[in-house]
Amino acid sequence: MTELFKLFITFLKIGSFSFGGGYAMLPLIEEEIVYINQWLTQSEFIDIIAISQMSPGPIAINSATFVGFKYLGVGGAIAATVGVCFTSFFLVTGLARVIIKYYDSLIVKGIFSGIRPGVIGLIGAACVSLFKASIVDIKSLIIGLTVLVILSKTKIHPIAVILSSGVMGILLYSI
Repeated sequence: MTELFKLFITFLKIGSFSFGGGYAMLPLIEEEIVYINQWLTQSEFIDIIAISQMSPGPIAINSATFVGFKYLGVGGAIAATVGVCFTSFFLVTGLARVIIKYYDSLIVKGIFSGIRPGVIGLIGAACVSLFKASIVDIKSLIIGLTVLVILSKTKIHPIAVILSSGVMGILLYSI
């Protein structure tokens, strides 16, 4: 199996077995990319997640594109992006009518009632993993807690928070 095909299959698996959007995919992406295939280090993965969050578009697609590019260049970016989108594209186009038709059925309601809390658990696991990798000292803890408080108490735009975090990083880590 070529590395390009392996990258496609890895992101096909990630896209096929992740529900709840990009944040819910992060634990699976991390497991596959950092631990199983060792295509990136934990630090590189965290940097790619940060870039993916700042870039326009869904975090799962951005992450796949950046990981693919970092690992295998433009071909890797295309393979990873197509892989992560492949299953959801066919599910949405193929199953949308069925889900809409039977949305009020007890089985479909039961499925979604089970998936929702599972997705929250996946997002929580991603938060814990990102916290462990990103909060490495008291300065990073100060930046993280400051951003958490600001975002939970105000309606400041996330771009302003990202830029402010960069400024805090310069101030705290240059001194």
